[in-house]
Amino acid sequence: MHSPPAPPALETERHKAAGRSTWISVGVNLVLTIAQAIIGILAQSQALVADAIHSLSDLVSDAVVLIANRHSIKAPDADHPYGHLRFETAATLAIGALLIVVSIGLLWGCIVRLQAPGSIPIVHPTAMYVALATLVAKELLFRYLLRVAQRVRSTMLVANAWHARSDAASSLVVALGIGANLAGVPLADSLAALVVALMILRMGWKFSWQAFNDLVDRAVDDETEAAIRSRILSTPGVRGIHDLRTRKMGDMVWVEVDIEMDGQLTIEAGHAIAVEARQRVMADLPVLDVMTHFDPV
Repeated sequence: MHSPPAPPALETERHKAAGRSTWISVGVNLVLTIAQAIIGILAQSQALVADAIHSLSDLVSDAVVLIANRHSIKAPDADHPYGHLRFETAATLAIGALLIVVSIGLLWGCIVRLQAPGSIPIVHPTAMYVALATLVAKELLFRYLLRVAQRVRSTMLVANAWHARSDAASSLVVALGIGANLAGVPLADSLAALVVALMILRMGWKFSWQAFNDLVDRAVDDETEAAIRSRILSTPGVRGIHDLRTRKMGDMVWVEVDIEMDGQLTIEAGHAIAVEARQRVMADLPVLDVMTHFDPV
């Protein structure tokens, strides 16, 4: 039996990277939200206002990430003996729920607007420039956040990065809608807003469902489980294993396994083999701890 270890160097790096990258995202989204909202209202573009609301939801999700990042790095305590890593999963769930709520509001506004097509105005060309600038900014932000997330292996940052990509995609739709509106198809602006709302809804559902499954102790994928099994079985002295169980703890994995060894071994020798197997698993896999049980064969 092993007690949960203190946060490793990887966790410290993940914590710092999450904070730094998220603050950059906050700055970008704050500027874009203000610009889109003001120009969208003045230019009478429902699509651009919808995109501003999307950017605003990014700001809220950034705040959720910062709060979760501060709590998830905490060491295990009496109330949380397994640590606080699931704060990240809860943050991902909150981001997903936020997106769903925002999308429903946008969908309702679009439906109301489309019921009175004659009242849809021709937007001002300035809205097009803002939409294109937003598209470029969001795509660059997505690439930066995803690179950081992959480097530190954080699903919470991956969720936030893809949120930025959904904004980039929505900005493309908005630009097309505004362009068509300027070309003489007034409905295009509201239709673009409708598409943006549906994109937000889809992304919100995806994040919420994945986070929910992790919170109810979903096991790791087959590839990761096979890697864990291989490292234990390759340990000298291990005859076999059974009852291998895994569960997600934020971006880390908790492992429990029964290791089969020679029944003639001393307790000290068996313990040494179990420690070696544990170290092999934790050396290069995102495993928080490995709980082992010695079965003589």
